[in-house]
Amino acid sequence: MNKPNIIFIMADNLGWGELGCYGGGSLLGAPTPRIDGLAKQGLRLLNYNVESDCIPTRSALMSGRHPIRTGCLQSVPAGFPHGLTRWEITLPQLLSSEGYATALFGKWHLGDIPGRFPSDRGFDEWYGVPRTTDESEFTTTRGFDPDVVDTPYLMEGIAGQPSVNVKAYDSEARRLIDEEIVGKSIEFLIRNSRAGQPFFLYLPMIHLHFPTLPHKNFSGRSAAGDFGDSMMEMDYRVGQIIDCVDELGIANDTILIFCSDNGPEFREPWRGTAGPWSGTYHTAMEGSLRVPFIIRWPDKIDAGRVSNEIVHVTDLFTTLAGIAGASVPTDRPIDGVNQTEFFKGADKSSREGFCFFLKNEMYAVKWRDWKYHMFWQPEVNDMRGKLESPYLFNLKRDPKEQVNVSIHNMWVLGPIRKMIEAMQASFQKHPNIPPGQVD
Repeated sequence: MNKPNIIFIMADNLGWGELGCYGGGSLLGAPTPRIDGLAKQGLRLLNYNVESDCIPTRSALMSGRHPIRTGCLQSVPAGFPHGLTRWEITLPQLLSSEGYATALFGKWHLGDIPGRFPSDRGFDEWYGVPRTTDESEFTTTRGFDPDVVDTPYLMEGIAGQPSVNVKAYDSEARRLIDEEIVGKSIEFLIRNSRAGQPFFLYLPMIHLHFPTLPHKNFSGRSAAGDFGDSMMEMDYRVGQIIDCVDELGIANDTILIFCSDNGPEFREPWRGTAGPWSGTYHTAMEGSLRVPFIIRWPDKIDAGRVSNEIVHVTDLFTTLAGIAGASVPTDRPIDGVNQTEFFKGADKSSREGFCFFLKNEMYAVKWRDWKYHMFWQPEVNDMRGKLESPYLFNLKRDPKEQVNVSIHNMWVLGPIRKMIEAMQASFQKHPNIPPGQVD
């Protein structure tokens, strides 16, 4: 069988409740017809789960490992060691070994020093943001001193060559970046499709991360200000990729994924929504864990299917590697499980739950319809501390996580305790890489 192409589009800080197909869209003043249409063509997950922050989620996708293992615990300023060490084996490295052309256009955030740029870590080519999008505000912030903090740059690189600065990443560049990276993505798709080359396109978009600033062509298009305008631009950009794939006639040979890396933005004036779930990213609430996920693979994945089965971001590493014929590493714990059969129509996911960490602490555990909180932080910067008697919620009956039912459901602690102990035992056998570890 020919190896399928893989396109992985990941929005930045798109909440569960913001797209039309997840209950938002026109209701919020920002229709999303292209992504809603994509959902009708494939599988839409209601229980796709990510990590707490940009770096943790991206590291989990690229390595198949929880960030507590890799030391990728949080965003840090430029110039400080961060991201994946070179010991980690990345998804594009596995796909490259199977003959895939690989490219990243967008936000990397997993290393900004030679040896850790995307073109050093399995991507043939890349263009975009090496760190975080909020740096685009630096140069227009009162008191910014370029002698103390380097001016942020958009960068590009080719495998085997040094990555280089292209232009300053400022507020104007922020408005244009998604147009640029989609344009480069389309050129990559056309080039490799015409060459008959299987490809992996990783398109981590910049919307809707703050500052959430739309392209001028979308300014005023929504009924929800800059944030809604940016939502509509994001939908349009995803539509451009869909149209390119369809016009090239490669849809049946292409796995197309659209998802988010984190729960919704919470910073004023850019605030998103997680719909029925409480909380935003940087918490262990369902509004942080659950985000949109849509996968289209015609003739392999049924159109219009919806599932509430649990899938975790680490599973994409294992699943996509398996579909491509690559073997995942066996010399380290890989947390992702292969979800190919589930995606293709099996009723049940290959996982029942997972442990969730914020930085170095295990904050919560999900198992089936249950959520077990050991720390309580319902909102960002509203830390109530470690719980002497952990909370337990049933997420189907109580999606807002408001009614602690632990005293009536002590049996649930059995399987949850097994998950916790298995994770802790693996830490003993395979010590975690500390944050800031040098190569």
